[in-house]
Amino acid sequence: MPDSFFRAACYFESALTLVAIVLGWLLNVDPFTDLTFNEQSLANGLLLTLPLVLLFFAMQQLPYVPLQHIRTLLLETLGARLHRCHWTDLLILAAIAGFSEEALFRGVLQPWLENITSLTAGLILSNVVFALVHAVTPLYAALAMLMGLYLGMSLDYGGERNLLTPIVIHALYDFIAFTVILRDYRNHLSRNRHAHTDSTNQ
Repeated sequence: MPDSFFRAACYFESALTLVAIVLGWLLNVDPFTDLTFNEQSLANGLLLTLPLVLLFFAMQQLPYVPLQHIRTLLLETLGARLHRCHWTDLLILAAIAGFSEEALFRGVLQPWLENITSLTAGLILSNVVFALVHAVTPLYAALAMLMGLYLGMSLDYGGERNLLTPIVIHALYDFIAFTVILRDYRNHLSRNRHAHTDSTNQ
């Protein structure tokens, strides 16, 4: 059964949808104006997730100290708190996060900033905010900024604006990342148990 942290994470991410709706009402922007469910946008989302996933796995192997710090941080936070979850729990959390965060940042903030500035400025400024709310470390914030820009540009992939594309990318990427983090954390626990058993038997 998922624990309280999982439930709290789901509630928090779900609340961002409400924030998107309220903020959209205040700014006169409908978060879901550009959300259309069609096979092409779904396929685009699946396809555009691949480069992010390849980059994620590549960064897992790099011996760069700030990246190692992020990996350790994620293991100690997400890994430690979600390691009892089933993969379906991870899928639910990733889907909620993908939908809610994209509704807020790409459904409200980006189009509003585009309307009052320009397409390029709206893209950049909305993702400065996206980076700031993900500023776990300076490098993590920079990576979040780059990912946000990628998600923002995917909004218009194929020549037709559709929020479904970044939602799919965000949710699928998060699910894969969660799965890898939990796998690594469980392997870490297993190694520690074996090491403790070996030391006890000596």
